[in-house]
Amino acid sequence: MNAHSGIFSVRTQGKGTSEITSEVATIVHESGIRSGTVTVFVQHTSASLVIMENADPTARTDLENFFEHLVPEDTPYFVHTLEGPDDMPSHVRMALTRTSEVIPVIDGRMALGTWQGIFLFEHRRAPHERRVVVSVVGA
Repeated sequence: MNAHSGIFSVRTQGKGTSEITSEVATIVHESGIRSGTVTVFVQHTSASLVIMENADPTARTDLENFFEHLVPEDTPYFVHTLEGPDDMPSHVRMALTRTSEVIPVIDGRMALGTWQGIFLFEHRRAPHERRVVVSVVGA
């Protein structure tokens, strides 16, 4: 059993999704692992990860709009607003999604479906620098 890890940063433009599939694929390739799993983890409480369609960007636009309606910034009962009106909504959106994804590695490549990509989902309005940790384990 072998293990390999890497860390990279993503500069977001504020709310929305940023594809990180190629960055993760590079770390998987560098690992030399042919069969195993890759775990992708974002080190933040106001951003998350999603595996989503990567062919038509309107699918991600719809996802982002859905979350705007599901957890609006003007929710009157939120009290955790120290960093602004998008503070608590960003934490709730993160809790409803995931901070990590585990993907099988087969023949040295991630076993993503044809239309699947890995995306960092930024939940704050302002641009942020987000750190993503990748761990590849296998043989």
